[in-house]
Amino acid sequence: MSNVTRSRRQVRLSRALGLALTPKAVKHFEKRPYPPGEHGRARRRTESDYAVRLREKQRLRAQYALREKQMVRAYEAARKAPGLTGEALVEDLETRLDALVLRAGFARTILQARQVVTHRHVLVDGQIVDRPSFRVKEGQTLQIKPKSQTTVPFQVAAAGAHRDVLPAVPGYLDVQLEKLSAKLTRRPKRAEVPVTCDVQLVVEYYAR
Repeated sequence: MSNVTRSRRQVRLSRALGLALTPKAVKHFEKRPYPPGEHGRARRRTESDYAVRLREKQRLRAQYALREKQMVRAYEAARKAPGLTGEALVEDLETRLDALVLRAGFARTILQARQVVTHRHVLVDGQIVDRPSFRVKEGQTLQIKPKSQTTVPFQVAAAGAHRDVLPAVPGYLDVQLEKLSAKLTRRPKRAEVPVTCDVQLVVEYYAR
């Protein structure tokens, strides 16, 4: 799939979910603040509880760019974790390597962050990790490998080029952007994780 096609799909998905998933989608939202399709401008009919929960689940899934199977696995793990299931779900997803590469500002979108990982540009505690779903543990350091740091895309990232479109660096990450290095200092807390989602509705969707 070409970058243009992927970008268009992300914009359409953003409009369908009422949530800007990429910087480009933000601009489209400003021009067309309604869902895609011929009926997009029409006011939404009163939605069923199921439709509301489904959309919330899709919003969370889209922000981490997960397949449904991955979401189900993450939900099942969160259900067994102590505390509130919804909070545990987001806190777990936030420790994914691709999510932290994005939060650190090494990439501009979650899909770009995933590509950075799969193309073997990221070290965790000095070892290459090419699985986006890898869960980073407290105290672990992720860094763009030295050879990759000399390339233009990472020099651009190190100069802070993505910071203008990303949320502020969350408190659980200690980032040294010029060194393209970040440390997960503690486990993320739901309230600090920059994702837009009513987690209780996601839990209700899966618990039905």
